[in-house]
Amino acid sequence: MLKFDFNNVTPSAIGEKGLDLESILSKENDRLRKAFDAVILNKGKGWQEWCYLPAVASEVIDEIIAYTDEIRRKASDFVVFGIGGSALGPMAVATALLHQKHNLLPKEKRKAPRLFVEDNIDPTRMQSLLDVIDLRNAYFNIVTKSGETSETLAQFLIVYDLLIQKLGKEEAKKRIIVTTTIGKGALYETAQKEGFKTYGVGKGVGGRFSVLSAVGLITFGVMGLNIKSLLKGALNMGVLASKPDFWQNPVFLSALIQTESLKRGKNISVMMPYSDALRYMSDFYAQIWGESLGKAVDNTGAKVYVGQTPVKALGVTDQHSQVQLYTEGPFDKVVTFISVEDFGQEVVIPKMYKDAAVNTQESVESDLWQKTDDNKPTVDGIACGAFMANVTMNKLLNAERVATEFALTKAKRANFNIIFPKINEESVGELLAYYMYQTAFAGALLNIDTFNQPGVEEGKLATFAMLGRPGYEEKLHEIRSKIKDRKYILG
Repeated sequence: MLKFDFNNVTPSAIGEKGLDLESILSKENDRLRKAFDAVILNKGKGWQEWCYLPAVASEVIDEIIAYTDEIRRKASDFVVFGIGGSALGPMAVATALLHQKHNLLPKEKRKAPRLFVEDNIDPTRMQSLLDVIDLRNAYFNIVTKSGETSETLAQFLIVYDLLIQKLGKEEAKKRIIVTTTIGKGALYETAQKEGFKTYGVGKGVGGRFSVLSAVGLITFGVMGLNIKSLLKGALNMGVLASKPDFWQNPVFLSALIQTESLKRGKNISVMMPYSDALRYMSDFYAQIWGESLGKAVDNTGAKVYVGQTPVKALGVTDQHSQVQLYTEGPFDKVVTFISVEDFGQEVVIPKMYKDAAVNTQESVESDLWQKTDDNKPTVDGIACGAFMANVTMNKLLNAERVATEFALTKAKRANFNIIFPKINEESVGELLAYYMYQTAFAGALLNIDTFNQPGVEEGKLATFAMLGRPGYEEKLHEIRSKIKDRKYILG
């Protein structure tokens, strides 16, 4: 089970910048209990249908496993077309659990097809995909909850046309999987007409909460991941999130920490995993946190313009690009580290140079100084790294995380740590469910609608209008009236 270390958000660690959690929980128990109940008592209802995804019937999972096993045996390439939650969840889980260079492994060393998750419509990216995949042996999962997502439909139309040209229509149909809302949208209607294999997304499962539905499970099955263990982990985290004793509920506590920090001016939430395998979990977090909590009005209709901006970082990479800002910049951030205790393998740094005791002039002269061709002394800097000899990269990575935690805490910057005992299907499922429940609790604490996205919808409607979709003429007129006088375009 994941572990959570909240010590570095408290006054004992960061002084007056810290949160007195005991006092908050005591004095505001009624408000906090109301927010907790708003989530837990509505599990499975309305837009919280996602809460029950980990408990899906075993026969449904068995069918997905059987179907995806067949694809894995046949396919050279598996492509996911989707955007937002339709892509970020599959991408985050696959990156966490597959070999880090999966697509580059020789075919005989891969247990699954190459995976491509295409979440953008840059034309050069599309052409690059077509240049590298083998259309004769590729399968495509077209994922859009609404069935109306312009970007995904465009990708589908391009590929289906090429498949028909290369394979003929009957064979081309077998290469397309559609994951959408059953009975709704243009894509569902097309799937019914063409006879595509179709999986449903529940009406009460928003895109950013859909990773544990067919949206993600189809990909995970094709890639040979243990989806039953993934769902087990998510189910376990759901049980933990439902504990009414807040001191036994780290999911609710972390949502409380973020929302209370937001009230105190910390309007940026940094997600910083110390693991390349978990790097795209930051992308998943950025979407679910930003799209769910960035709202103009609260549940009473009052203007609040609330939200905490998610920022992605990667340890140790971003120690060298962002941490300077975090330690000495504005006090406007909460940093969440993700650490890993057991990486499943070790890489040892070899001993190649003499031990260098560099604290005396004698040692410098005897061990570090060398003569160059022009007889001037130079320092062999690599010898200065002799202290790392026979140390594992695992130890070095975690030492750098602890050092960064120390630096932030010393500078009175709020931070906490999510600890993975080991990265596997069960622990990844736990993290996904943690993100979802934490977001739901945060929305309830802020008294906003966590599950709508009016800002996103406005952009979708504008896109339809600009592409000439019938019925959007009034929206097109509105757009043209806004952009007709563009004075400040230079160059």
